[in-house]
Amino acid sequence: MMLDPRSYRHPPSGTLRPDTGGRPVPDAPEHPTGRPEDPTGGHRPGPPAPPRSTGRARVGLAMLGPAVVVSVAYVDPGNFATNMTAGSRYGPLLLWVTALAGLVAIFVQYLACKVGVATGKDLPELCREHTPRPVAYGLWVQAELVAMATDLAEFVGGAVALRLLFGIPLLPAAVLVAALSLLLLAVAPEGRRRFETVTALLLLVLVLGFLYQSVRAGSWRGALTGMRPELAGTQSLLLATGIIGATVMPHVIYLQSFLGKLPGATSLAGKRSALRAHRTSLVAALGLAGLVNAGMLTLASATLHRSGSHGEGLEDFHDGLRLALGPGAALAFALALLASGLASAGVGTFAGQVIMRGFLHRQVPLLVRRLLTMAPPLAVLATGVAPTRALVFSQIVLSFGIPLALAPLLWFTARRSLMGPLVNRGVTTGCAVAVCAAVSVLNIVLVGQAVSG
Repeated sequence: MMLDPRSYRHPPSGTLRPDTGGRPVPDAPEHPTGRPEDPTGGHRPGPPAPPRSTGRARVGLAMLGPAVVVSVAYVDPGNFATNMTAGSRYGPLLLWVTALAGLVAIFVQYLACKVGVATGKDLPELCREHTPRPVAYGLWVQAELVAMATDLAEFVGGAVALRLLFGIPLLPAAVLVAALSLLLLAVAPEGRRRFETVTALLLLVLVLGFLYQSVRAGSWRGALTGMRPELAGTQSLLLATGIIGATVMPHVIYLQSFLGKLPGATSLAGKRSALRAHRTSLVAALGLAGLVNAGMLTLASATLHRSGSHGEGLEDFHDGLRLALGPGAALAFALALLASGLASAGVGTFAGQVIMRGFLHRQVPLLVRRLLTMAPPLAVLATGVAPTRALVFSQIVLSFGIPLALAPLLWFTARRSLMGPLVNRGVTTGCAVAVCAAVSVLNIVLVGQAVSG
């Protein structure tokens, strides 16, 4: 039995009470006199309650796993391509864009988490229940297309990494990545913990790979000059558009809303406590992902840009790093790319399960679903298309899915009838509208540029 959204044990279970510092405790049965019954039968005193800080730390650690799972989507092979291209062409100039994209990601994922905490339902479920059936089916179809486009990006990145490491041809390597991603999900037969652990280990490989390369290159020296907002003409604007537009991943918006769900009986104080813990975990995990993205850009700036090697693809970046820093750095890059492709492919498959179950209220065997969703991406690669062009194609498809995920999220989080006391404040709604409009416009510009060549 592989990972199934129905078996994903949402932390925390039971009601979160303020007198336990946010620590999850089971609901005590009601006594006939109206007083809670002592679960021990009154024969022995229970253990003393832990300090508030201990309870909060425990809840925070429980929320860190889902945040790590989501953060993988923000360091996928598409991010490798855009950040390395930006650094190789313009040096640290667009570092501020990477930082801005990271802040947008944290904000959007927080809203997705908030809707799950407040309503006890994920975004696909809410779309099915609160939109007309044709609209819900349309949203489901586009979400499935987004999942396939995500698979394409992950397969390309993982396949290129295997070709760099072992010389495996692109298409067989992509099939191997798909099989390995299924194996990743198979290690979690009883819930989320093993899946989160394996995902975190792959993320650690990625982080250590870029840390090693950054130390070798001394890439952070002088990088802060890139935090001054400025551009260098139309091409840099288009690349900045690509960095921001490709940051908000539609499939992890749906996934985060699922990971944020709490039991329906959770008290308001418990929901607020859980939401605070989710927010802290998202800032930590996505902040780390943001540093990795910044590391990609500054690494390319310190090596490829300074040497005048302005590569256009993942293999060019690998060769440029080998020439500039030696075979050790090239190996670290390939391993980080492989870890990124495998981890993000596993997360994408899990998100696809959440999407189908939420929109259709149906579940299909994971192997069947995986075969169906990976067939179109593998067919695209079988045509012999260049890896970089395949990545661009996947980003175009993803760009259409972003506003179709953000708009329902904004609508639901602004409705008091659904969110109750956790409804968005006016300032939050205003920021959400601005983000939704900006990301949508940027993606339209990106698509227009891609179509026009």
